[in-house]
Amino acid sequence: MAGTLMEVEMPRQFPKAAQSEEDEHVRIIAEKVFASVLREEDTKDVLSLFDIAEDCPIGKQEAKERELLREIAEQQSEMSARRKKNLRLIRSHSLSLQIPVIDGAFSLASPSMTSQISIQSGIQPPYEVPEFQRVTISGDYCAGVTVEDYEHAARGLMKALFIREKYMQLAYQTFPRITAQYMRSFHSGDWQEDGNVMPDVHSAPGDGQDPYDLSDAPEDLDYVAMMKEGVIFVYENKERLEQGEPKGLPYPDLETFTLDLSHILALIADGPMKTYCHRRLNFLASKFNLHEMLNEMAELRELKGVPHRDFYNVRKVDTHIHAAACMSQKHLLRFIQQTNKEEAERVVLERDGQLLTLRQLFAMLHMDPYDLTIDSLDVHADRQTFHRFDKFNSKYNPVGASELRDLYLKTDNYIQGEYFARIIKEVSRDLEESKYHYTEPRLSIYGRSPDEWLSLSRWFIKHRVYSPNIRWMIQVPRIYDIFQTKKILPSFGKMLENIFLPLFEATINPKQNPELHLFLKYEALMEEYAIAAQVWKLTTCDLCEIARNSVLQSGLSHQEKQCFLGMNYLKDGPEGNDIRKTNVAQIRMAFRYETLSNELSFLVDAVKTPERGELAAVGCSPTVT
Repeated sequence: MAGTLMEVEMPRQFPKAAQSEEDEHVRIIAEKVFASVLREEDTKDVLSLFDIAEDCPIGKQEAKERELLREIAEQQSEMSARRKKNLRLIRSHSLSLQIPVIDGAFSLASPSMTSQISIQSGIQPPYEVPEFQRVTISGDYCAGVTVEDYEHAARGLMKALFIREKYMQLAYQTFPRITAQYMRSFHSGDWQEDGNVMPDVHSAPGDGQDPYDLSDAPEDLDYVAMMKEGVIFVYENKERLEQGEPKGLPYPDLETFTLDLSHILALIADGPMKTYCHRRLNFLASKFNLHEMLNEMAELRELKGVPHRDFYNVRKVDTHIHAAACMSQKHLLRFIQQTNKEEAERVVLERDGQLLTLRQLFAMLHMDPYDLTIDSLDVHADRQTFHRFDKFNSKYNPVGASELRDLYLKTDNYIQGEYFARIIKEVSRDLEESKYHYTEPRLSIYGRSPDEWLSLSRWFIKHRVYSPNIRWMIQVPRIYDIFQTKKILPSFGKMLENIFLPLFEATINPKQNPELHLFLKYEALMEEYAIAAQVWKLTTCDLCEIARNSVLQSGLSHQEKQCFLGMNYLKDGPEGNDIRKTNVAQIRMAFRYETLSNELSFLVDAVKTPERGELAAVGCSPTVT
């Protein structure tokens, strides 16, 4: 920082990073990965993944031969034989110790245990589920890879889990409880529930409350925020700003973040890691298919026993949909034709100082809205758009005309986004009538100007687009390279300032920014589920499980999730599932929970072998908060 800001030492969120020789090696690998990605940027818009065969038969054969030679060498090694024996002993022992109960202690229950074994040993799982057939693989410890690769991959994955937990806590996101318990079990004692961070999400207004009421904004704090070199500094007042004395707020420093990012990039390029994960995922897919074959009817019996609940009346949230794509093709076509019929003489566009009516706009584009069809509208993503962002982005231009996109699908245009608001309100009315459907449409903030937030919030309030079935999401498109090429912005730092500084100002002084404060409170569905069911042959339980997961990961408040999923939705496994609300079979929840416990135990066992020492060998440490 320049000037007096250099004299202020704010507390770090993490301890100062001490780079080892291994960290330097990881950094070099990460730089190579990043450089290779940058080289691919120039060709990603030209070639799709389907243009060239991905697998080379000769290369695959050579890889198999190399793997065979490694396995032969491993079998001839006495040390490898001892390590394999140790792993088998650990795995056979941990089968009876790998389901943690909610208080952080480990129960004597096995996720891989068949009901016969449970009865013989007198051990029962810490939850009640209907009896079902469990899939057990004996002698399974490293999924067909060498023991060295297994241990190497496990250490890397454990490192990645610790990094993920650290940053999710910093972002006030919930980290999976069962995963945290395993990570703590062999490292720093019992997991404590109070360490789980819950995001603070504003609940929907109650009956009789005005969602557009600006009078309940909290009092201003009169702090002053300023961005320096991409970092927000908060000052108690203007005098402190002039003196260069910001508040000592903890921060995740760039040095630690860079080191963590290097570890993740190195893992992406790691051969043994990719081999282990690929084989493990294939195994898990096969295990699930076998589970469904054995237990599909048992799950169906569970669902049939639930009164007044089926897939059509469980809550479901579309968690990734652009606001400009929240309507169906038919809906958009009908709206375009309707506006042309009823408002043809309305001025809707200004171009080169000339005002154009809707009729003149279509005449300029050489088209008659009456002749338009869904096919000619061409706004449906198909197989050709997969991994082709250039083609995907062009689908947002009806009939390929950017003028129609600006008019019908933008919030900032000559008519101040009225048509876009009207379409969204029609969609929201359909959602409210169906009662059980929610969506999180995404709007973009580009960072071209600090006024973007204010313009968007004014559009939201003026056109009254609030709906209890909609939670808005803001996304930031990564297009700074375009802004730089066109000289729209002087620097990347200015883009960051335009995006984040208005948020700090509205949070610190809400009465000075009432419209943005109100907007910040608050982020076609059945058709997509039906298509998914047909394409992937999904069962009713599959669909309901997807719906439950969509509510879990959505931006709905804690109170709303309790209402839709059950009071104990935060608990793991069957205990966290209320079948009367979710219509997800307890057998399915038990299978998911036990399978996850089994996978986590694989990682812990690999880094806890007697010859490897404690989990500290992974190079991980508990999260510092």
